[in-house]
Amino acid sequence: MKAHFPMPIAACVAAAFLFMSPLSAGTILFSLLPADGNLSGAPGSTVGWGYSLTNTSTTDWYMATNLNADSFSNGTPTPLFDFPILAPGDTLTESFDSVGGVGLYQLQWDATAPAGFVNSGNFVLSGQWWDGDPFDGGNYIADATDVSLSYSATVTSSINPIPEPSSLALLGCGLALLVTFRRVRGNHGLKGRSWRNV
Repeated sequence: MKAHFPMPIAACVAAAFLFMSPLSAGTILFSLLPADGNLSGAPGSTVGWGYSLTNTSTTDWYMATNLNADSFSNGTPTPLFDFPILAPGDTLTESFDSVGGVGLYQLQWDATAPAGFVNSGNFVLSGQWWDGDPFDGGNYIADATDVSLSYSATVTSSINPIPEPSSLALLGCGLALLVTFRRVRGNHGLKGRSWRNV
């Protein structure tokens, strides 16, 4: 005799099986460069974060779709992230390079940023899983779980000034120049007198 479940129970059983089966066995490993996410720089300087991204799936492709960051103050943030697509097992590492515009994010501190000020928050990476190359016949599987990483950027004191020479060294240099000048002038004066007397 077959057991018959009422329609709502059958729907619940089907939903339970659906949620018990993972849509993707892989995960994405996302980390910041520097690894602790903490940067510092003087007012007016540019600091930035790089990143490393690894697709641990052995079958599915990962496509980055969005990157969010918390707000920044006393500076101008610029996203540099290039939204890579990673084949199964691939790793991509991008160090921050302000000249080449490479990395995850950069922050140009305002010239008036106060020493000790800190911007802190989270970068949140969103992506999707595909059963093949998304641009070459792959099919969308599911959204990947968002990954959140904390960051901080601290304003240091102004750029270190060039150390000034000590007053004793300046006095010594001044005296040496004065003695040299008097000797040169004295030698030229004697030569002039002896020439005129000839």
